[in-house]
Amino acid sequence: MGQEPGGYRRALDLFEGVVCGVPRDGWDAPSPCEGWTALDVAGHVIAGQYRIRALALGAPPPGPADDPRRHVAGDALMAWRTARKECAAALTPEALRRPVPVGSLGELPLGDYLGAYILEPLVHAWDLARATGQPTRLDPDLVHHAFATAHVVAAPLRAAGRLGPALPAPPGADEQTRLLAFLGRSA
Repeated sequence: MGQEPGGYRRALDLFEGVVCGVPRDGWDAPSPCEGWTALDVAGHVIAGQYRIRALALGAPPPGPADDPRRHVAGDALMAWRTARKECAAALTPEALRRPVPVGSLGELPLGDYLGAYILEPLVHAWDLARATGQPTRLDPDLVHHAFATAHVVAAPLRAAGRLGPALPAPPGADEQTRLLAFLGRSA
C-alpha cells in the first residue's frame, strides 16, 4: 500500500465522508459547479485520482476529463473507493519523489504536488455537500493550506476558463467563506 501525505489523505477522507452521505436519489442534484450535478462532481474527483495514479507510475495521464460521469458507472461510492485504492497503491516512496509537471511552475516532487492538491478534493467536498444538503463545514487547517494553493493556481485556471471570477466575501467572513468566494462560490 502507498504512502499518502497526511493533509492529502485527510482531504480524501473528508470527500469520501461526503460521498457516503449522498442519498440514493441525490446524485442528479445540481451542484455549485455550473452545469454539473453531484454525480459530475464525484466523477471529476475520481478522474483526479486516476491522474495522480498515472503521475505516480510515470504513465501518460488519462484523457481529458470533459465527461466526468465516465468514471462513475454504477455505484459512485464504489467507483470512488476503487479509484482511491488504486491511486494509494501507486504512491510508493519512490513515486512520491518523482518529479511531475505543474504547469508554468515547472516540476515538483509528486509528494509536494499532493500537498497542494488538497484544494481539489476539499472544495469539491463542499460542492458535493452543498448539492446534497449535507453539512458544509470543512477542516480549517486544510482550508488554510488550500487557500494558499488557490492563490497560486487561480489566475491560470481563470485564464483557461476553468474557474469563474472571484466573488466578494462578506465583511468579517471566516477563512472558509473567503476561500469559497475567491473560487467563485457563494457560501
